[in-house]
Amino acid sequence: MAKKGITPLAFDEMMNADNSPRQPYSTYNDWYSAQDKARLIAKSREAENIFRKTGITFAVYGHADSSEKLIPFDLIPRIISGREWRKLAQGIEQRVIALNAFLDDIYHKQEIIKAGRVPRMN
Repeated sequence: MAKKGITPLAFDEMMNADNSPRQPYSTYNDWYSAQDKARLIAKSREAENIFRKTGITFAVYGHADSSEKLIPFDLIPRIISGREWRKLAQGIEQRVIALNAFLDDIYHKQEIIKAGRVPRMN
């Protein structure tokens, strides 16, 4: 969370720059502020152990360190307002349409390959 009067280096989904909770997080922030931090840390570690035991991991092969890593997980949920979700949904829908058009072209007319935008695979 951002300290009062200090500009955060990254966007904080939960807090505004003035350290007040963003509207979608106001109720959650009240609950979170009342929690025992040590208990939350213990719960986070417990979740990580369950992830390891059940194999919720991934590896990036080809990197020097290709050991199994945990899928990123955070006890703090990402809360998206209706307005934010509508904007996000429009972008997702646009990309699905674009990907479907690309796949249709690749499997049929292959105009994108003929135009040289995507290399032909042998």
